[in-house]
Amino acid sequence: MSTLAFDGTAMLGRQLLRVRNNPALVILTQTMPISMLLFFGYVFGSALAMPGAEYRSFLVPGLLVATAANGIMTGMFQAAQDVHRGVTDRLRTLPVSRAAVPVGQAVADVIVTAVGTVPFLLVGLAVGWRIEGSALAAAAAVGLLLLFRFACTWAGIFLGLLTRSEEAAGQLGSATFMLPLLSNAYIPTGNLPGWLRTIAEWNPISALTTALRDLFGNAPVPAGAAWPVAHPVAGSLAWCAVLLAVFMPLGVRRYARGEG
Repeated sequence: MSTLAFDGTAMLGRQLLRVRNNPALVILTQTMPISMLLFFGYVFGSALAMPGAEYRSFLVPGLLVATAANGIMTGMFQAAQDVHRGVTDRLRTLPVSRAAVPVGQAVADVIVTAVGTVPFLLVGLAVGWRIEGSALAAAAAVGLLLLFRFACTWAGIFLGLLTRSEEAAGQLGSATFMLPLLSNAYIPTGNLPGWLRTIAEWNPISALTTALRDLFGNAPVPAGAAWPVAHPVAGSLAWCAVLLAVFMPLGVRRYARGEG
C-alpha cells in the first residue's frame, strides 16, 4: 500500500505538470461551463415557465454535474493520448505499482476540477444563484460532486486504454455531451413522456443533480420520481459505487496487461 501511495504521488505530480504545460486545454474546459451558464441561463430562462433568476439557480447544480460527467471525456482522451504516443509503454517498464499511473491521473483530474469549480461558483453567485442550505450540506454537495467526477474519470481511463487512439477517444468522448441532455440537468423531467422520463431519472446525472439542488437548498426533491431521484444522495452514492466497482479494476487491469 505504501508503494502505491509513493508511486501514485509521483504519477500525480506528472499529471499536474502535464496540466500546467497545457494551459489552453484547461482554460477551455473551465470556461465552457461558465459560457453555458450565461447562455442557457439568459436564453432558456426566458423560454421556460421559471423566471430567469429562478432558472439560473436551478441550472447551476445541473451544470456542475454535467462538468463532472465530462471526466469521462478528459479521462478517455488523456489515457488514449498516452497509449497512442507510447508514453504508457514506457511507464509500464518502470518499477512502479501498476495502479499508480491511472490513480495519479484520476486524482489529478479531481484536483483540477475542484480548483476550476471555484470561478464557476463565483459566476453563479453573480447571476443570482445562492446556497440556501447549511454550510455542512453545501460541503457534502461538493464532496459528492468530486466523488462522481472521480468515478467518471475512471470510466474514461478504461475507455481510453481500450480505444488506444486519440482520434477515436475524441470522437467517442464528444458523445458524452448527450448524457446531460437525457437528464434533469437543464430542464425538469416532470413533463416528459413516461418512457423518456424513466430514462432521464435513471441517468446518474439526474440523481446527482437532484442531490446538489437539495443540499444547496435550491429545489426540493420531486415527488413521484424514480428511486435514484427520490433518494438522491443515496442514489448518487450508489451510482458512484457502481462506476468505481466496475471501471477501477478494469482500468488497472487494462493498464497492467497493455493489451492491443
